[in-house]
Amino acid sequence: MLDVIGYSLCLVGNLLLFLLLLTVRRPGLPKRLLLVAVVTNLLWALTHIGAATGVSGSFWLLFLEGAKSLIWLMFISSVLKRDLHRLSSLLSQPVTLFSLALPLMLLLLGAPGFLSFKWLLLIQTVIPLVMLILLETLYRQAGSERWHYKPLVLYLGATSLFDFVMYADATMVSSIDPMFWTARGYIYALLLPALVIAIRRIKHWGIEIFVSRDVVLHSSLLLLAGGYLFVMAIAGYAIRYIGGDWSGAVQLVLLFLSLTLLLVLFLSNTLRARIKVFITKHFFANQYDYREEWLKLSQSLSGSENNLRQVFDNGLNSLMAAINYSSGMLLKFNGKNQQIMSSIGHPPLTDIEKDVLEQLKVFLQQKHWLVDIEELRYRPFVYEGLKVNHAILNQCRFQLVLPFYRDEQLWGVALLYAPSEQKIRLDWELRDYLNAVIAQVANYLFHYEAAKEVAENAQFAAFNRMSAFVLHDLKNVLAQIDLILCNAQQHKNNPEFIEDTFETLAHTKSRMEKMLRQLTEKKEALPSSTRTLNLGNLVKKVIQERCQGLLPIPKLAESDEIELILDEEKFSNVLYHLISNAQQATPDDGSVELKVKVSKSDEGALLEITDTGCGMSQEFIATRLFKPFDTTKGNAGMGIGAYDAKNYIEKVGGRIEVVSQVGQGTRFSLFLPATAAIDT
Repeated sequence: MLDVIGYSLCLVGNLLLFLLLLTVRRPGLPKRLLLVAVVTNLLWALTHIGAATGVSGSFWLLFLEGAKSLIWLMFISSVLKRDLHRLSSLLSQPVTLFSLALPLMLLLLGAPGFLSFKWLLLIQTVIPLVMLILLETLYRQAGSERWHYKPLVLYLGATSLFDFVMYADATMVSSIDPMFWTARGYIYALLLPALVIAIRRIKHWGIEIFVSRDVVLHSSLLLLAGGYLFVMAIAGYAIRYIGGDWSGAVQLVLLFLSLTLLLVLFLSNTLRARIKVFITKHFFANQYDYREEWLKLSQSLSGSENNLRQVFDNGLNSLMAAINYSSGMLLKFNGKNQQIMSSIGHPPLTDIEKDVLEQLKVFLQQKHWLVDIEELRYRPFVYEGLKVNHAILNQCRFQLVLPFYRDEQLWGVALLYAPSEQKIRLDWELRDYLNAVIAQVANYLFHYEAAKEVAENAQFAAFNRMSAFVLHDLKNVLAQIDLILCNAQQHKNNPEFIEDTFETLAHTKSRMEKMLRQLTEKKEALPSSTRTLNLGNLVKKVIQERCQGLLPIPKLAESDEIELILDEEKFSNVLYHLISNAQQATPDDGSVELKVKVSKSDEGALLEITDTGCGMSQEFIATRLFKPFDTTKGNAGMGIGAYDAKNYIEKVGGRIEVVSQVGQGTRFSLFLPATAAIDT
């Protein structure tokens, strides 16, 4: 009975493989020979079942044994001679004819009964040795492709070795051991998956079979369940064999507990996921050619960009190209602010999407995990510990949320969009692949950010060195003025002295104006403490004391009563630079207006500076406005006023927004956080 089960398993396995091979339409000699070999294995297993049940006789056993060996030797010969595409060319090779001699002798002389039983056993013993010699030659010649051929060598080598041991033992005692004969079917059935793996790996055979991963998962679970129940049955049988009044009860309890445990394991999503990952890793080809993908990614990140905006655009493009997505957004988290670093073909974020990101941020700070919004909707158990309002997930248009980390801290996220037909599912392989891509892109972005900071520090160092030279010139100017004052009492009535004095003062004024233009009225600010200030009164003070020397005179058009805890001197400098820039960009007959009011969106303070000047392009705002030491005023400016303003506002937790149109004017909006504002 056991031998029937073993050969039945072998029959079913070869039948499934035969059906899979029938789905392959590409022609080729290896495919045809492999198909015939699988059919021969199928008939061979069927004949052994018939022999075990008394249906078929010894003639068919010997005939199928010889046919099986003949076809498999022909198949190995075709693999060794991969340049031969015709069967006639293969059979004309001396090596092929030599290896097929013994199987042909078994077919022509053994099956009809012309050879004695001992000679049959001897031939059957030598045939596996011929197979092993061919396999050794194949493996040695495979070279760099040995990984592809290992499963094939394992399948044919193990079965041939078992046949050699069985027939060698039979030759010595002139009979086949029933134990070997029974185990043979199980051996062939259990080694058959190695042949399937070899077929998937060796591409030049022209055979590309596909087995659903879900089918393999469920088949593996059934196999595990069968093995588990088999072990439990043996344990129950052993208890019953020992006997005793308690044996029946113990056997029943063991059976019930085993079934319960098996049910619990099958209902475990974690167990099923781990088994599926194991099967996919070890039995399926990779979805990506990682060498090729890594070279493409490295090439796309090797460009030389002129500014940081282009760097972020290139990084986002490379990330999207890695999975063939066409639109996305790169966000950087700055406190509660979500700063858009790059945006390619995506709609603006809605308030609901921003709220979802805030909820995801808490989870991403704790776990380095990629989030698939669709998977989160339908399989929330995958994201254990993620607390999010699932009622608003359906209104999110982005699908993938890919986090970026810097020094183990969440730096920002990439949001990727795709049409429904182009969306991909995040499995273990894609997660590993995207993690590698994200790490490479992050290194690229952070390298440029660090280089930018180093460059800015170098520019500030140069600025400090220039200040030292200016101070030296100021001392010379002071010495000239001091000389004039010293001689004034003695020569003040001398017309020539007065004329020389005015000439010297004109020269001194020219030199001081030149130095002031170099410094753009920038001076080292002394540290001052923060205190509670009325924002409206502070704006009036800056306008009256520092902004009256240039047209148009700014006006405070609207002022709510709001108090802030700020550094008065630093914030006054920020206001002065922004108002002064607005005045310089606006004609004398234009207008510069300021408004102080409560921000409805942030529940903090909002200060607006609006002018009717020349305006700015979106490209200029994105790439140059807040870039230090980049100015459009020539030698009249150093380009650090707007940079310093943005830097200070962000340090106190606020943000600056700029809306401008060329030829129509500009509006700067300064949002200050609610935590620093006291509405009176």
